[in-house]
Amino acid sequence: MPHHQTALRLIAPVAVLALTLTACGGGDDTADAKSTGTAQAKASPSPEPASGGEMEAGESATGKVAEDPGAVTYEVLAQKVEVGTEAEAAKAVSEPDKVKGKALAVAYVKYTHKSGPALTEGSDVHDGTTVFADGQRGSVLIGASEDAAGCEDPYDVESWKQGESHVFCETYVVPANAKSVEVRWSEEDGEPYVWKFPNG
Repeated sequence: MPHHQTALRLIAPVAVLALTLTACGGGDDTADAKSTGTAQAKASPSPEPASGGEMEAGESATGKVAEDPGAVTYEVLAQKVEVGTEAEAAKAVSEPDKVKGKALAVAYVKYTHKSGPALTEGSDVHDGTTVFADGQRGSVLIGASEDAAGCEDPYDVESWKQGESHVFCETYVVPANAKSVEVRWSEEDGEPYVWKFPNG
């Protein structure tokens, strides 16, 4: 697994672990989104197909993101997840005691601009991406360097036209002994698309 170590060595040496991940009222937002969606489905004779669901390896999802200057349709593909070791996780964070029994999971996700206006000030498409391990959401690693081999920093992408693709990486802390790791991406208020990757 030498490529795992190479990618993880580039993590910022003093990254901060975000232990609180759920926004206030997150459960209420989901309930409101579901009830609103149900009301819209009843009012509309031909509703759009529901988003989300389990994806096969190499299968892309398609969804819209509200961007500035307008909505953009993206094709999203979780390419792989590289899981490191407990020792690497301890070196990557400012408080090693908080990551005992944990490892870093770096998810590589490819986003392709399919339709909509060209972007000139970055994108929010990666905000819908999270990493889970054995069904539990991991803890995002704030300050982790996203410039591992094959990764781009989303904040460096200022111009993005239709047909262009970029690979952004998300770094999470997950249990080192997790049997599987999932990458989830969803549109705002949408159900997540889920790609599962075995760990080990």
